[in-house]
Parts: sequence; C-alpha cells; structure tokens
Amino acid sequence: MGPAAGLAALLAVLALGAGDPAGAAARGDTFSALTSVARALAPERRLLGLLRRYLRGEEARLRDLTRFYDKVLSLHEDSATPVSNPLLAFTLIKRLQSDWRNVVHSLEASENIRALKDGYEKVEQDLPAFEDVEGAARALMRLQDVYMLNVKGLARGVFQRVVGSAVTDLYSPRRLFSLTADDCFQVGKVAYDMGDYYHAIPWLEEAVSLFRGSYGEWKTEDEASLEDALDHLAFAYFQAGNVSCALSLSREFLLYSPDNKRMARNVLKYEKLLAESPNQVVAEAVIQRPNVPHLQTRDIYEGLCQTLGSQPTHYQIPSLYCSYETNSSPYLLLQPVRKEVIHLEPYVVLYHDFVSDVEAQKIRGLAEPWLQRSVVASGEKQLPVEYRISKSAWLKDTVDPLLVTLDHRIGALTGLDVQTPYAEYLQVVNYGIGGHYEPHFDHATSPTSPLYRMKSGNRVATFMIYLSSVEAGGATAFIYANFSVPVVKNAALFWWNLHRSGEGDGDTLHAGCPVLVGDKWVANKWIHEYGQEFRRPCSSSPKD
Repeated sequence: MGPAAGLAALLAVLALGAGDPAGAAARGDTFSALTSVARALAPERRLLGLLRRYLRGEEARLRDLTRFYDKVLSLHEDSATPVSNPLLAFTLIKRLQSDWRNVVHSLEASENIRALKDGYEKVEQDLPAFEDVEGAARALMRLQDVYMLNVKGLARGVFQRVVGSAVTDLYSPRRLFSLTADDCFQVGKVAYDMGDYYHAIPWLEEAVSLFRGSYGEWKTEDEASLEDALDHLAFAYFQAGNVSCALSLSREFLLYSPDNKRMARNVLKYEKLLAESPNQVVAEAVIQRPNVPHLQTRDIYEGLCQTLGSQPTHYQIPSLYCSYETNSSPYLLLQPVRKEVIHLEPYVVLYHDFVSDVEAQKIRGLAEPWLQRSVVASGEKQLPVEYRISKSAWLKDTVDPLLVTLDHRIGALTGLDVQTPYAEYLQVVNYGIGGHYEPHFDHATSPTSPLYRMKSGNRVATFMIYLSSVEAGGATAFIYANFSVPVVKNAALFWWNLHRSGEGDGDTLHAGCPVLVGDKWVANKWIHEYGQEFRRPCSSSPKD
C-alpha cells in the first residue's frame, strides 16, 4: 500500500471528514462543541414562538372567562335583581343547566395546549438529549476543579477562584446570569448518580439553600423541589460519612413531608448510628476529590491552567526573543511573520497573525458542517472519551484554494514538506462546554498506533493555528516543560514532537486547558517524518 493509500486508510479509521454532514449533529453530542450549542438556540426560538401563540390563545380565553365571571357576579351583587322576573329566572336556570357546563368543559384550553404539545413534538428531535445535560454538568464540575471555582459564586454567575480567604476574579461577565435551585440540583444529581459525592454535596447544598429561599413558590419548569434536594443531600452526606448532617437534613425533610416512611426509617437509622458512635458528631469524614488514574500529572496540569497562559518570568530570559521571520523563503520576503520564541527545550514558537480574520472565519465555516465528536485511539479503535471534549473535522486541500495557500505558508515558514502524504489533512477543532484535552503527546508512543498506517513515519512536528479568541481559559499547557501559552487569535503555535534521532520528546507532553468562557477553535497540521530527511536531517545525538 502506497503512502497516499495509507493516508486514506488512516482517515477512514479516524472516521472524520467523510460522510454526511447531517450525521455530525448526533443527539447527545451537543455539549461537546460550542458551535453545536449555539445551533440549539434555533429550536428554542421556535419553542418561544409556540409558547407566544399559546399564551395569546390563553389570554383570549381568560379574557372571555373574565367577561362571563363579571356578568354573573354583577347579577349577584345587584340586590334589585328579582328572580320573579321570568327573563332573569330563565337565564339563571339556563346558566346552571348549560352555560356553566360549557365553561367548565370548554375545549378551548385543551386545544391551546394540544397545539403547544404538537409543536413541541415536531421540534423535539432537534433538542439536546439527556446525555447533553450530563455532559454540560460534568463540564461545570471540571471548571470547578481545574480553576478552583466557588460553587456559590458560580450559582450567582460569578467566576471566582477561592483559596482559603483569598478570592480572585477570573472572569467578569458583562451580565450576571444566575442559576436556579433546579439548575443546581440537576448538576448535583449528575454527580450523585455517579457516586461522586465530592461534587454532589456543594451543588446540592446550593440547591437546598435556593429552594429554602423560594419555598412555596411554584415554577412550571422545575423538575425538582426542596424535598428532592434535601433527600439527595442527606444521603450524599451519609455516603460521605457525615451522619450528623444526614440526620439533620432528614429531619428537615420530615417537616415538609411527615408521612414519608422511608425518610422516617432513615432518621431512626442515623440516630442509632450516632448513639453507637457519638464521636461521629464531631469527627466527620473528609470528602476526597475523586482520583483520576490516567491523569498522573493532574496537579501540574491544573496549576498551569490556572495561570491562564500568563508567563511572569518570560521576558526575563535573554535567549527568548521576537523577530520577523522569513526563513529565507521568497514566499515570505515581502510579508514576514512575527515570530515569538516561547521556549527552547522543547522548542516552541508562536507566529503572530499567521492567518487573517477572514481566513480564520472561512476555515471555521468550511469545517462546521463536518464536525463530529473528537476521538482518541484505544487499541485499534477510535473512541470518544471524557478527557477530550470537542468536535473535529478533516479538510482536504482540494476543498478550497485557501487550504492550498495555507499549506504553502506553513511550508515556507517551517521549511518542511507539508503535502500529503508527508503531512495530514488540516484538522479543525471546536471545543465544547468546558472543552479540554488532558495531557497527551501528538506523536505516536506505540508501534501499533494508527498514525503509522500513513506509511510516512511518526509526527515530527505540530503546527496549531488559533482560529478564535476566548474570554478566559483554553491555554495550551506543556506539562513537563512547565509553561503554558494562552489562546492568541490568528496566531500559530509550532513545536517539534521528535528529536532529530527520531525519538519522541517527552517534554512535549501538553494539554488543552478547559475553556472557561468563550468559543475556542483551532486547526492542526501534523507533519510526518518522511519527506523531511533533507529539510531536518537526522542526528544520533539524543539532545538534538
């Protein structure tokens, strides 16, 4: 099989960039790309139109009921209204025999609600699935963890990092958007259902607090109630080892629902446990954050993400510099690219304004219809995973002349051969709610990797273009090298994945930090070893 056939085989395995674009909008994947979330606004606008028509119909119906009420009430309030008047006597009997029946059994109300339900059923297939609610809830927990966000602050619409008594504003939205008690309950319940009481308890506590403040108010859209939140929070505390809190909350639950036998049994059980072990009242278990076995560098990774890409000592290192780069290429002679050396080992550079706003927008537009959930290699399969939340698409250079121009520009700047089969097609990625990609290597670390099916060696270099800006988060963190690079709109980040000896550079372990606020798009061009023999000669030294 030749190199070109190998590339086709690889892309078939990745299952991206081919097929019907309609398949990219699979239900349950809305949360994994912000462009999909934005598309969800359209069906909600349709639902708003349906609800507006329903409300107008109900308002007309209620006006008519009010007219009937006022008419009958006026007859009762007029003491001079004698039933001896045969006309009034007739209308009284008629009202009681037929008018009231017609009012009570009027079909108008059911017709209005039927129209609303029919309209909803037509839109329903375009709505996010419950898996999207779970994915969005897990995203909030991820942001809570990585950026050390305060749950009470998040519920108020504030993005604050709280460490002890120190409070830091990470992002100040132009408009505060608060979560409701039911919103907080749903986030907590997702964690609760996973047995993750570390995250469930603070969200359920906030739900209980908000439900208490609005107790007695009925909201049509709410799925949960104060009793639901107390029930889940009490059991979460019990599972976490805090029996006294579980008892207190269960007793409160019985104030609102005294006939609940299950909760009464729980109260008796908790009282017995505390009686047998009275020291539990003062010595409660500390709730540990769930461990992530595959993420051994979690603390370093999250610490780098928390810097939001800032480099306080960057300009104190003389060997790091900025310049106008032509790479001795006639292609760049009249329009050199602004180059910023970010790091030396590994060698990482940032090329500012590598693409224009128009080019970035066009690339996003070309990719959007083909976006599918991003996957990672798992043995011989490609699977979506929780540690990579995004959608991606592959664009051949035949899709649009702009992609050919982009290849020429990348080749001129790097001096590498970026034509297939020596480089992969352009991969465009859109991150989802709290979208991230935990620490990983771009180059293959196993000889059975699907990357080798291209028959052009390993990925020698990565050229990543930021196609958008974000308000906060989303930095690219290099774990072992201990630095991070913020999202810089229209800039491109370049680094070598392999040493000149062909061995992988362990210091290129990197991650896409969760997007705190914003719509992050990137385009990746992965360049392979073959075809670069005279452009980046090999070396036997492991340091090169």
